[in-house]
Amino acid sequence: MTEPTPVWVPSEDRIAETNMARFMDHVRQEYSANVTNYSGLYRWSVENPERFWPAIWAFCGIKASQPWEAVLEPAEHMRKARWFTGSRLNFAENLLRYRDDQTALIFRDEQGHQRALSYRELYEETAKLAKGLKAAGVGVGDRVAGYMPNMPETIIAMLATTSIGAIWSSCSQDFGVSGLLDRFGQIEPKVMITADGYWYNGKEIHALPRVREALDQMPSVEELIVVPNLSEQPDLSAFDKARTLSDFAADEGGEIEFEQLPFDHPVYILFSSGTTGKPKCIVHGAGGTLIQHLKELVLHTDLNREDRFFYFTTCGWMMWNWLVSGLAVGSTVVLYDGSPFNPGPKSLLKLIEEESITVFGASAKYFSALEKAGEKPSRDHDMGSLKAILSTGSPLLPENYDFIYGEMKHDVCLSSISGGTDIVSCFVLGNPTLPVYRGEIQCRGLGMAVNVFDDNGQPIRAKKGELVCTAPFPSMPVMFWNDPEGTRYHGAYFDTFDNVWAHGDYAELTERDTMIIYGRSDAVLNPGGVRIGTAEIYRQVEKLDEVVESIAVGQNWKDDQRVILFVVLREGLELDDDLRQRLRKTIRANATPRHVPAKILQVQAIPRTISGKIVELAVQQVIHGDTVKNQSALANPEALTHFRDRPELQED
Repeated sequence: MTEPTPVWVPSEDRIAETNMARFMDHVRQEYSANVTNYSGLYRWSVENPERFWPAIWAFCGIKASQPWEAVLEPAEHMRKARWFTGSRLNFAENLLRYRDDQTALIFRDEQGHQRALSYRELYEETAKLAKGLKAAGVGVGDRVAGYMPNMPETIIAMLATTSIGAIWSSCSQDFGVSGLLDRFGQIEPKVMITADGYWYNGKEIHALPRVREALDQMPSVEELIVVPNLSEQPDLSAFDKARTLSDFAADEGGEIEFEQLPFDHPVYILFSSGTTGKPKCIVHGAGGTLIQHLKELVLHTDLNREDRFFYFTTCGWMMWNWLVSGLAVGSTVVLYDGSPFNPGPKSLLKLIEEESITVFGASAKYFSALEKAGEKPSRDHDMGSLKAILSTGSPLLPENYDFIYGEMKHDVCLSSISGGTDIVSCFVLGNPTLPVYRGEIQCRGLGMAVNVFDDNGQPIRAKKGELVCTAPFPSMPVMFWNDPEGTRYHGAYFDTFDNVWAHGDYAELTERDTMIIYGRSDAVLNPGGVRIGTAEIYRQVEKLDEVVESIAVGQNWKDDQRVILFVVLREGLELDDDLRQRLRKTIRANATPRHVPAKILQVQAIPRTISGKIVELAVQQVIHGDTVKNQSALANPEALTHFRDRPELQED
């Protein structure tokens, strides 16, 4: 086959100025490593983890009060490996290493509100809240939960929480009461911080009624902190233990006493999508998150102090955690809350222009939507500040590459990146020193032993298979919450191949060492690049008396995926528009608007395995006309006929 032509190649001058090039020099000088290109550097990083990760530590200037005794303590099973044992550090201290007047945060929302905080102001506001948390009895290992929009106070709360050794966990305010309880109810937070509400698509959405209902079922919460967002003085009369942020925080900040903790001390609890039940509570360590994020931001994204870094995300997605780590580099982090298309598709394009954003990230669906809206970004806006465009959430289609290079900017490093909540980082991502090929991710991340396996656990090239990682890395989860024996942790990643992390992505490693991601290999739904767990839909749908059971799958539709819900109703009932409307209303109110299915159809039975599990993947294959290979695993394979050749699935 003919070698494809790159759609972008960095100039030699540009390569020479990158942090990646400087790091390569560092490795050659300090470790006498014979590396002359990225391929050699990658190989060295994977083969020499006990040299590579200290090189990242030194190059990125990680602050620690105590050095490590061992870089890596291997174990019989890779999930039990321990990194930088003996070292002590604080996550927030590394993100607050700068205390000058450079802008740390810029905030914008769809209503036109604007704010900015310098690094000095960010430190001071964090210090005030940290004192307030300490006064409320919050200490090492306690959980603080944020039910927040993507605003500066969310970051301040996270920094204050982690500065005193407590654990931060957040989800976005578009989750209803059930979604909130499914997450925070499991981790029993001592303090909860919430905004009174937010704007989306021009509408005010009030959060306090949901919080009031949720708190009745979360007795662990001793303090509720409310951030005024919709109103300057929110009505807190319905709460017994609520204070506004200004009332809760100390009047003066001063010096923060950063709690010095082990490398693997928990810093974040993130949540899986909830496919097979309540979301898994994935606990990430401070040191592993920090060193991995710095590697990815400094080297793979080429982030520097002078950069203005933006990613369109909510604080319920791991990309928020990734974005916020830009503070450790000293960059200006730009936040946006609201719909990216309100008041119109130009919203974020204007943001690039007005704030001189240099690194811009969004979902693949966003770029598709821009194109379908007929936008011509480089014609109508000044895109000159951009040096990198990032995309994740779903595979970036080849056509997206055409649009970005044709209509946004021709000289830009387009980095499609892929990893996940599970590792709060990336397995494969961008590289400012490498060419970009249409529809392909540039490279595997340094220090990550990433490969693609066939069904027999053998590495393959230029063929589709399971994306795996064959060696430990620092940002593996410390544990799952409420999983003392580690059985859920093991089952999530290590049941497919022995002692090998199987990530659940269907992927291809090309002969050029680039990666193509074809989507999830499990049943997680992904409309608009947002991962959705089917179990969260089922719990809402089956509240209605008419519904016996249900199954939700993703249908490939117009360069995206849409959610299709099939329901089995009580005998004698027929699905009508009234019931469809009530189903959608229930899902929207208790999960998020993204969970609402595009189509709701009635079936007579749902296929199950012999052990009783519903088989979403089989249904998804049938509605796409694919062959279900392993029907012998089904207790009732005849049920698949109810899903085949449905004319409704060919309609908008």
